[in-house]
Amino acid sequence: MQKKLDAYRGELTVAEIAKGMTIAGRNARRLADDAATLLAAGRFPTAASLAALAIEEAGKVSILRALALARNDAEIKDEWKAYRSHTRKNTTWLLPALAASGVRKLDDLRPLFGQDSDHPFLLDQLKQLGFYTDCLGTGHWAIPTEVIDEDLARMLVNVADVLAKDKDVSEKEIELWIEHVGPVWKKDSAWMKTALANWYAAMQAAGLAPEGENKMEKFIRHGI
Repeated sequence: MQKKLDAYRGELTVAEIAKGMTIAGRNARRLADDAATLLAAGRFPTAASLAALAIEEAGKVSILRALALARNDAEIKDEWKAYRSHTRKNTTWLLPALAASGVRKLDDLRPLFGQDSDHPFLLDQLKQLGFYTDCLGTGHWAIPTEVIDEDLARMLVNVADVLAKDKDVSEKEIELWIEHVGPVWKKDSAWMKTALANWYAAMQAAGLAPEGENKMEKFIRHGI
């Protein structure tokens, strides 16, 4: 019997990426809903840990979007590494808190994704502390029910609820993403902003985004 499942690390078709994004969002929603159920039952540590898992699962969507734009084997390898890294999937968990504190524009979110940012590791530690006992510091025993209280659990469950999107992603969406964002991917930030706005406009034209105001352009230029 095979001891370990083989993890795929190669290219994916547009259809495969769309499917991966769809199922990741759907599973993130399931985990977030289960976390909310545990929160209501007063099972705060487990609710917090499950919410962290939901946040990680939701984080796969943006990584798969980046994989669609990978230009060589090295970039493909890096995106698969991110896909299977707990800390690289949960970089957005502070987004709701930042929005509540007044952060409004795309440029204001850059610190979340910097290499020196430690918040992904904090969430991963909280996830572990909600599941397991441990011996920390100078011999202190960490007990889940003493480390994770209701307020912390509720905050994480609320974040998971915001980030977990049960949304069908179509092949057309990914094709438009590659068409508009691919040529400027990881290049000049001004070009990237224009490409994002153009991609959203193309989504609107294709009936994949709401008609009316280009919300992506508004976010880039004026913030939330």
